Amino acid sequence: MRALVAEALGSALLLAVVVGSGIMGQTLAAGNDAVALLANALATGAGLLVLITLFAPLSGAHFNPAVSLVMAARGDLPWPRLLPYLAAQVAGAVAGVLLAHAMFDLPLLQASQHVRSGWPQWLAEATATAGLLLTILGGVRHARDKVALLVALYIVAAYWFTASTSFANPAVTLARSLTDTFAGIAPADVGGFVLAQLAGAAIGGALGGWLFRAGHDTAGA
Repeated sequence: MRALVAEALGSALLLAVVVGSGIMGQTLAAGNDAVALLANALATGAGLLVLITLFAPLSGAHFNPAVSLVMAARGDLPWPRLLPYLAAQVAGAVAGVLLAHAMFDLPLLQASQHVRSGWPQWLAEATATAGLLLTILGGVRHARDKVALLVALYIVAAYWFTASTSFANPAVTLARSLTDTFAGIAPADVGGFVLAQLAGAAIGGALGGWLFRAGHDTAGA
């Protein structure tokens, strides 16, 4: 139960950071989308660093169905725990969006009008998610105490080098369809993003599992 609460609470706070900083950044940037995106990226990275550090000892701090699926496939998460993890992540993510709306005195229930569709966006999401899994698996193998920092820095970078601004998370994608703010995605575009994320997770998980196998370091060879 503590693990599930950690996944739900971490997901909720992550979405509150993503959506809330998007609202604040867009408001204060006065129409400058680059400044708004920078604020959004830095806040998200800082939030991830804190949340992963706090909740990793309790649940692994996945906050992401794609990560949980890969961890289950690797045997690092028991299969009976997978569905409860996914439910906690999605429920927490939706709650985080509602919390952000409440803090900024916006309607709690919204439908995003922000269109994010097409092959470049889907390729970006697959790339972002594959990179995230490589970052996690490589960090766990070679720098376990720095995984939170590595993930945070990767996401900040991925906000800028991907065409989609790196959702890289099915729960985040679903929840962001419920906000018609800077961070939103139109509900009709959620399916394409999620499929691309799952494909990227499969690629990143398989490649990371091969590259970072225990006992197969070849430094200096």
